[in-house]
Amino acid sequence: MDYAIELRFQKLKKKLEDQFEMGMDVQAILFLIGVDELGHGHKNFSKNEKQDLMHIAICTLLEPYGYYSFEGRDKEDWPHFKLEKELPHLSHLEQQHLLKEAMLDYFVKTGYEFESVESL
Repeated sequence: MDYAIELRFQKLKKKLEDQFEMGMDVQAILFLIGVDELGHGHKNFSKNEKQDLMHIAICTLLEPYGYYSFEGRDKEDWPHFKLEKELPHLSHLEQQHLLKEAMLDYFVKTGYEFESVESL
């Protein structure tokens, strides 16, 4: 495990917790990324829509790694992705590490608190 990634992730998590005034975990951050990528702003989402938002986030995060490619948006403006290659079998800890690393890259790429998230 890369401890630098974990330290950076904890900094990001704290920033998000302070901003949204609530606890954040990987699932909550996935939801935020999904809402951001959907681009429709804040609203009440159904349980299925929340699952779809998390799927959008995962596809977005794993797209730079070559696992997904963006296909376009449907008539309701929801993004859709195509699976480009199968994900390798990873342990739960390895999955969490990959997602945390991809989240850090996402927030750096989108310009969210660039210096404080990127550096230790």
